[in-house]
Amino acid sequence: MAVVIACFDRCAASTGARVSRSWLLLLLSSLVPGRAIAQGQFVVPRLQGMIQIDGVVDEAAWDAIPPLPAVMQIPTFNEPPSERTEMRLTYDDEYLYFSCRNYDRDIAGIRATSLRRDDGSFTNDWCVINLDTFNDKETTLGFAVSAGGVRTDVVFSDDGRGAPNFSWNTFWDGAVHRNQEGWFAEIRIPFSSLRFQDDVGRVVMGVIAWRRIARKNELITFPAIPPRWGLLPSLTGASRAQEVVFEDVYRRTPLYVTPYGLGGFGRTRSLNDAETTYDLAIDNATEAGIDLKYGITNNLTLDLTANTDFAQVEADNQVVNLTRFSLFFPERRLFFQERASVFDFSFGGTNRLFHSRRIGLVGGKQARIFGGVRLVGRVGAWDIGVLDMQTGETATLPSENLGVVRLRRQVLNPNSYVGGILTSRATVDGGYNAVYGLDGIVRPFGEEYLTWNWAQSFDDADADSIDVFDRSLARVRWERRGVDGFTYGFDISRAGNSFNPELGFLTRSDYVRVGDNISYGWRPGAESILLRHTLTINGFAFRRNAGGRVESAEVGPQWAFESKAGHILTLAGATIYEDLDESFSLSDDADVPAGSYMFHTGSLRYQAPNADLFRPNARIEAGSFFDGWRVSASFTPTWNASRNLLLSGTYSVDRVRFTPRDQDFTAHVVRGRSQVMVNHALSGVALIQYNSAADIVLANFRIRYNPREGQDLYLVYNELRNTDRFGSIPVLPIVPERTFLVKYSYTFTLEF
Repeated sequence: MAVVIACFDRCAASTGARVSRSWLLLLLSSLVPGRAIAQGQFVVPRLQGMIQIDGVVDEAAWDAIPPLPAVMQIPTFNEPPSERTEMRLTYDDEYLYFSCRNYDRDIAGIRATSLRRDDGSFTNDWCVINLDTFNDKETTLGFAVSAGGVRTDVVFSDDGRGAPNFSWNTFWDGAVHRNQEGWFAEIRIPFSSLRFQDDVGRVVMGVIAWRRIARKNELITFPAIPPRWGLLPSLTGASRAQEVVFEDVYRRTPLYVTPYGLGGFGRTRSLNDAETTYDLAIDNATEAGIDLKYGITNNLTLDLTANTDFAQVEADNQVVNLTRFSLFFPERRLFFQERASVFDFSFGGTNRLFHSRRIGLVGGKQARIFGGVRLVGRVGAWDIGVLDMQTGETATLPSENLGVVRLRRQVLNPNSYVGGILTSRATVDGGYNAVYGLDGIVRPFGEEYLTWNWAQSFDDADADSIDVFDRSLARVRWERRGVDGFTYGFDISRAGNSFNPELGFLTRSDYVRVGDNISYGWRPGAESILLRHTLTINGFAFRRNAGGRVESAEVGPQWAFESKAGHILTLAGATIYEDLDESFSLSDDADVPAGSYMFHTGSLRYQAPNADLFRPNARIEAGSFFDGWRVSASFTPTWNASRNLLLSGTYSVDRVRFTPRDQDFTAHVVRGRSQVMVNHALSGVALIQYNSAADIVLANFRIRYNPREGQDLYLVYNELRNTDRFGSIPVLPIVPERTFLVKYSYTFTLEF
């Protein structure tokens, strides 16, 4: 910290600038050992002078700003950074500015391994600012530049515990410069690209700034956030952010108009009505559509879309399903990304009341979306989300209107809220499904959290039912969050047999579930090569409402440890009980009969350091499986061959044998992905997958030209091939599906 204070004195003296008392207190507070400095509010100094966004960071206006008092987070918390680091924050009427002077005594060791837009890997050296723009202690927006000049914008929801959303994009600038002293970065974010609340020009946001030195697996953060919540929650969690104040910042209301044009062709072979052959259908597409985005206020955004298209979406990864439940696939489409966390209504795991992937995708096929409206933001203390979409008719479904309304607000403290949601699905022939839900999270003290959910569904298939509990789901969860010390989670939920959230995702119905885990984590100390250990006992049980029998249960230990270099090894075991009312099939040659089963399994998983250029992650699991045995293994290597080429792949095998019934099942999934990055604007992705369980090969090729934010050209080619044509009658076609599309979009910006 002596370096930071010395620079503070030198910078102030060299420019004659008077540093605000609040920033001085902020600097001094960082000297208190073990203290997290995200306390109070501090006024961000306004920019005095001109700044050119070129990455050089040599203007006198930067020198007039005191650097943020950053400390090492990992591997050793609250130590001075191993390399001199100066991060600064300022603003003017239109922009927020952030800079990093990342000095480095080993220039050759600076990692710049990719030119990929929205690179989320930790292989690079990074400089990042996270903004909790609503100061809601819930969501942060990340703006990052790598040492190679890659720009990444990302959303971190659920106080850093949700999966990062790299599909979100907005308008901002970033530049990087390297010399013999290190690498330097500048970021400029228009206030018009952010949503926030202002009180007569006074805006309060949460800020977390950090630098990553990849070769050392080192993180340097402001404020001094202990790593006890885990990597992402500690690094991006909004409740850990430092509150800062921007004064005399007023609303901007830009209108973004994005028309698109699309052309291409599709070839599909489908089984005819007589089931004697596969007929060829040719679809030559020429379409156009438009999206509009308007900031009604600083904190409320309206999106309108007409003839929506999602041609640029990447194919889902192939997965072999060894369970009797549906698989969950995430949303990738850009239209649904902004403030998507507002619509979250989770029942735990992948179960949720609203899943936007249900809109416009039927049986894995795209349905035409005529248009829709989306309103997200905040009004006063209320988070608001409204979505309404109209889809076209498909071969299996009539035209539908799909809607969601979500409201929630903070209560008691910044980490507690209550809310409600309403979803509806109505077809032109009179069918309907409607669900309402109420939920809340309360943080009574410390890291203790109480979560509760209640939801009830209504539909035309069960219009006469009056049993409230039969078509509802209720859940209560108490947990202590974190990764250090004693943590736990206890969850109890009940779902009725007729509960049916058609716009959501639910793996089971008609159950009572009890679980979850108890953990203890500790750090061996500064002298150890290990960063942390975690011992966990996981357990849950599902009981059927009808009959009261236990349907599923599982309990077992898990031990995970991580080295300071970033190696992670996880060992786990489990005893599993399953009671099946009916059989389910793994393949044409293997099934699991109805009955009760007790079996045992163990697993070993290795994750290579994120900083390594070659990362050979692997997993193996083996043990009994119902009335047989199972061995599953996967190998997932990733190689940053150069900053222009990223190669990754997966090979997984599942081998199941039921000796008493002389049945066996073996499935292989092979996935190869290559990304070529000619420069920051031009890139291409090739994804080829083979699934032996489905006897298919899928290919997805995409070329993207993105010279600036809001201007995109996509070339997309998809193909599906059958690998076992003669196993069916009639013989399957070699290529049942093939499409080629060209899409261009351009965003015009108008300000009022």
